[in-house]
Amino acid sequence: MSAPAEHCVLVADVSGRDILVEALGADEAKHAIDRCLHRVDRGVAANGGKVIRRGDGRLSASFPRCDRAALASFDMLARVEDLPPQRGLRLTIRVGIHCGAEAAIDPAEAAATRIAAAARPGQLLASGPAVMQLTAAARRFAGTAPLRDPAFDGLEWPVFALHRESAATAAGADLARAPLRLRLRHQHEVLHVDESRPVVLLGRELGNDVVIHDARASRQHARIERRPQGYVLIDRSTNGTHVADASGGEHCVKRGEWPLGSAGRLGCGFPPNEIERDLVYFELV
Repeated sequence: MSAPAEHCVLVADVSGRDILVEALGADEAKHAIDRCLHRVDRGVAANGGKVIRRGDGRLSASFPRCDRAALASFDMLARVEDLPPQRGLRLTIRVGIHCGAEAAIDPAEAAATRIAAAARPGQLLASGPAVMQLTAAARRFAGTAPLRDPAFDGLEWPVFALHRESAATAAGADLARAPLRLRLRHQHEVLHVDESRPVVLLGRELGNDVVIHDARASRQHARIERRPQGYVLIDRSTNGTHVADASGGEHCVKRGEWPLGSAGRLGCGFPPNEIERDLVYFELV
């Protein structure tokens, strides 16, 4: 008789709900929490998960593979942290992941809930059984040693931190299905967004990958991410990012996201039809 299939459960918990209620009031806090959970929903869907339960500032979802749950945790955290602050309060989540027998999804969800409740804001944690189910390529997401924390006392397995920085350099078609490479051209510089460099930053600060000199650009203006479904522009600026695609369509993305097509150009804070040395041209190659 074969062993029962393993099933991975992720629980995402909006951090600081009581503080939000105290600072914003019940109605505005509920709206902020719902916006967080909507971003979490999108992270689940983009990585092949299925929502089990949603409510009271918490969402649980199941994934057929722990690799996808780990990638979903990075995705949803980035989406939530892109939300604008609410009266100075930065919104974030904490995540717990556990892997158990498919026939016993309720205990697996309860275990993931305990792990999420013990996490710090913005922390992504996975149980030892979940880490053991990661493929060799995805194992680099997890810390090499279990966490030592009294909050985990009484658990029957160790708990490991998951690191977004490791995920950003993970290679292998098994983990990312984004098509081709996205080539960016700015003035005389050319760089690519691909599995080896899945995130590119744009803005006026010198630390960005693409440094925009125009005063209408923000210091940390936008970023382009390689995701399983393709390449996405995420704007974080004051004046927005203008996108012109190969079909002639134009869009202004402001504090939001926009999927990039096969080719086009970007204006960081200014229209893409200007004759402007700071235009960024993109093309799938």
